[in-house]
Amino acid sequence: MSNDQAEGLKALLPQEAATRLQSLRVADGRATLVLDATGLDSSARSALEAAAKQALSGAEGVAEVRVAMMADKVERRIIAVGSGKGGVGKSTLATNLAVALARQGRKVGLVDADIYGPSQARLLGTEGQRPVAHDSKLVPIASRWGVPVLSMAHLSDPGQAIAWRGPMAAGALTQLLEGHWDGAEILIVDLPPGTGDVQLTMLQKFKPAGAVIVSTPQDLALMDATRAMELFEKGGVPIVGVVENMAGYACPHCGEVSDPFGAGGAEAAAKTMNQTFLGRIPLDMSIRLDSDAGQPPAAGEGPQAQAFADLARKVGEWLDGGASKAHP
Repeated sequence: MSNDQAEGLKALLPQEAATRLQSLRVADGRATLVLDATGLDSSARSALEAAAKQALSGAEGVAEVRVAMMADKVERRIIAVGSGKGGVGKSTLATNLAVALARQGRKVGLVDADIYGPSQARLLGTEGQRPVAHDSKLVPIASRWGVPVLSMAHLSDPGQAIAWRGPMAAGALTQLLEGHWDGAEILIVDLPPGTGDVQLTMLQKFKPAGAVIVSTPQDLALMDATRAMELFEKGGVPIVGVVENMAGYACPHCGEVSDPFGAGGAEAAAKTMNQTFLGRIPLDMSIRLDSDAGQPPAAGEGPQAQAFADLARKVGEWLDGGASKAHP
């Protein structure tokens, strides 16, 4: 974009947006603005964003307008969502926990730290979007669910295999966590499964305020969840609690509830380890279908949304109860 083009677009902005403009660029018909939202409440931020989009929509060479907001730095706490193994629905749970917290009035950001298997771009409906950089830091991508997000999926091509050694993955995590998370009071971090380099970097460099452990009722998943809890405890990170995911399947035809993965295992494991049991998330086809479509169930209504709302309430109460704090 030439300087004349940039100045021409800037001239179209309303006065407040022009005054707060940090950067503006156009690529492939997409105008991306970074605005300073310092001192604005949520309604004023929304109004500013809408005014900027309206002003540039339809401008010559502009097919789409995206607005990223930066605001006052606030005290921030990291909640890591981890599991000892893959396949337990950890990423879906992290997405819906973040959305449910946002619906309850929390200022939440979401970091997809699963470097090798990022999924949050799809789960939040932000696939194909690229973050802009400001002051050498990434500006999180806004989602329509009120949760900004950064993921390796936003920095790589769809389906691209990320074949990095541990130090490179740890460096990527640092880049995501050190983005412009201004205004976010809580960062939900979707960790990869297991207890590898990314988890160790997280513990050593960005010590979380707490960790939510996700498991299914299966014995193997519970054994691995126990290892994940031990890793966090050795790193001095409090365990917020344990969630039993994929718990109970209600037949859509007869309504009968069955437990294909068993029941109560995560609750029993939490009790054995003297940890809080945060509840169960049902095994429900709609959760998978909605999540794959970028429509987090927690953003809707019904029993699935209520399950995530109950989880978010418990996590929020834990945060409000004087839990230890950590800052990125």
